[in-house]
Amino acid sequence: MRRVVVVNGPNLNLLGTREPHIYGTRSLADLEAAVRARAKTLELEVSFFQSNHEGEIIDFLQKEAPGSAGIVLNPAALGHYSIALYDCLQALALPVVEVHISNIHAREEWRSRSVTARAARGVITGLGFAGYELALEYLAAQQ
Repeated sequence: MRRVVVVNGPNLNLLGTREPHIYGTRSLADLEAAVRARAKTLELEVSFFQSNHEGEIIDFLQKEAPGSAGIVLNPAALGHYSIALYDCLQALALPVVEVHISNIHAREEWRSRSVTARAARGVITGLGFAGYELALEYLAAQQ
């Protein structure tokens, strides 16, 4: 079975309680359950990781992503400034779909710039948890 890694960056462990008017009321565990259910229908295995620390995310990706079918990444705030995460994604040379739960272009101006998006095949923003499922569908269709 093909495997996809799903990585969530800083503060996404607070889903369900952090700014529910922006991010909704469902938790990170709810997100993982929804992604696992969709992955099963697509015959994908998923490995999840969330960290508030840039280095831990990079270490996880370097260890777990090679050999996978691709990466679904919500870099959260790291997307706006992390050259190190961008370099990691470039070095891995895997298909990456960047996902943002909220529409980063409808928020503060600085949120609309994503350094890491340049390493992605595509970016899905503003579709909530459905963005992760769409990213899985894209990766499942890649050969």
